[in-house]
Amino acid sequence: MVIECKHVWDHISGYIDDTLSEEIRRDVQKHLDHCEICSAILDSTRNIIILTADERVFELPVGFSERLHARLDLELRTAGGG
Repeated sequence: MVIECKHVWDHISGYIDDTLSEEIRRDVQKHLDHCEICSAILDSTRNIIILTADERVFELPVGFSERLHARLDLELRTAGGG
């Protein structure tokens, strides 16, 4: 069966955790073999898991939190039309 990208994205977590049925896993793998976008999403998801599982603590640059909140506020106002 041929599956679309949006269906592969629904199965990325199960693919990584190896909890998919053989049929779904085979379909996802077949899709990943030829889709660069989904392969990149899979790699990115794996990287995020590795980074969040890392016990090291990183110091944020001075003012980062304030800049982040200001940017989020701006994006929310822009997206909300106001």
